[in-house]
Amino acid sequence: MKEYPKYRYPAPISIPDRQWPDRIITRAPVWASVDLRDGNQALPIPMNPDKKLEYFNMLVKIGFKEIEVSFPSASQDDFDFVRRLIEENLIPADVRISVLTQARQHLIERTVESLRGVKQAILHCYVASSDLHGRFVFGRNRDQVKEMAVDGTRMIKDALEAAGLLDRVGYEFSPEEFTDTDLDFAVELCTAVKETWGEAVPANFILNLPATVERRPPNQYADMIEYFCRKYPYLAETTVSLHAHNDQGCAVAASEMALLAGATRVEGTIFGHGERTGNLDISVLALNLHSRGVETNLDFSNLPEIVRIVEEASGIEVHPRHPYAGQLAFTAFSGSHQDAIRKGMEHREEIEEFFEQGWKIPYLHLDPADVGRSYEKLIRINSQSGKGGVAYVLEKEFGIFPPKAMHPAIGTVIQALAEASGGELDSKQLYDGFFANFVNISGPYRLTDFSREILAHENGDWIGVKFRLGYHDQEYWLTGEGNGPIAAVASALKTSHIVPPFELEDFSERTMGQDANAKAMAFVGIRYGDEKRNGLIYGCGIHSNIDRAAIAALISALNRAYYKFNV
Repeated sequence: MKEYPKYRYPAPISIPDRQWPDRIITRAPVWASVDLRDGNQALPIPMNPDKKLEYFNMLVKIGFKEIEVSFPSASQDDFDFVRRLIEENLIPADVRISVLTQARQHLIERTVESLRGVKQAILHCYVASSDLHGRFVFGRNRDQVKEMAVDGTRMIKDALEAAGLLDRVGYEFSPEEFTDTDLDFAVELCTAVKETWGEAVPANFILNLPATVERRPPNQYADMIEYFCRKYPYLAETTVSLHAHNDQGCAVAASEMALLAGATRVEGTIFGHGERTGNLDISVLALNLHSRGVETNLDFSNLPEIVRIVEEASGIEVHPRHPYAGQLAFTAFSGSHQDAIRKGMEHREEIEEFFEQGWKIPYLHLDPADVGRSYEKLIRINSQSGKGGVAYVLEKEFGIFPPKAMHPAIGTVIQALAEASGGELDSKQLYDGFFANFVNISGPYRLTDFSREILAHENGDWIGVKFRLGYHDQEYWLTGEGNGPIAAVASALKTSHIVPPFELEDFSERTMGQDANAKAMAFVGIRYGDEKRNGLIYGCGIHSNIDRAAIAALISALNRAYYKFNV
């Protein structure tokens, strides 16, 4: 026997002057959910009827107008679920349920029976059309495969007519393994199916062309769809639909390209549940289009709630890095990323004007609020985080706005804490770490018995202060003057010779809170004259009195300098 290579690159599609690469998607496709059938059959524990109904209602709320709900001939549970939806009038007027069958008489009859009384629906039949399946699974040649598809279509039409449903039930046909099927044979087969069905409008005659097993690169799926649309003679009466599996991880890319190639309908599941690696993830494809300004007609604005329902129904957790839905989808750990996000948020209005679009933020291609996520969770802190990310959390979650020159010192402290913990710090740990290292720091210096008075001065009001300074086990009464309380205290300290010479180089203050219990937070940066000690040392003070907050910040800076320089 001749030895062949184990794998071969799929032969490219010969299509001159292909058009799809230069097109853009300007409108959403018809979205068809197959969660309750294709997605459900692949779950470790399939959904029970009540869970399926909750899921169905979620899909309706999201905005799906076509929902494949079961394979009625496969089990009594599936049959009963269709009957429940119909008999209890649970299907909204603008929604069509879809049911699946194989091309066998007894299965078709059972499927049609499940639809009795339905106001509108789709009956979906599939026949595997590839040589791989036809020859080696069915033991049939191409003519026999086509005959099976034509006979199945005729049986379905006859059964619907006999049940009085032909005017209420559309027909969907899938040449299963379309991407493994000879293209000209696929066109021939689908043409025969259409001619058997007869005249139709696109909404009620659907050709679903699936990548049942993903073996080709995404661009070849698009080429096959464009080729099919060029050769198939009844395009004006037909909806061309996609159903991509994700064996090579390219289902979203393949579907986007195939929409450019002429398809107008997409089947898939929320978060991609399905056989093997699953189906196309409709949430990703839809939100990709949303992020490009295309109106999708699907509502994922409460994605965390959708995640909850899907996880409970499927027993499968959404991966934390899943696009859009994962807990880490809008989280930046890298310090440079965090800093860029923070700056982008600060300059949103300028960015909007510059790019002429409402959202364009570094590292965030979509506004997390669009899917029910909050900005507070954008940045999380670990040993790889930088000063920008730490400052962002302090600002957005706690209303603490350290001066920019202080950010490196805060970042260094928090990074050391994260390294010591060996993992991620939550916002409370960050807050506690900031307070423990910068706020109202106790040490050898302590200030008590503070009083102040306004003094006459040639340049206007002048402040005089008197206070008790503790230094280790000694206490000293000091007085000083300045153009404000913090300047007066600094002057007293400088002339006391109790503390080393320093310069007060940075001072800012801010109110925390807005009610009667609001407190003042002050930040002071000092610098020692000695060159080897010329780093700016920051301290922070909190007090109900804004002057005392500033003085507490200065004393915190002195104590931090003492611990750092031992002076």
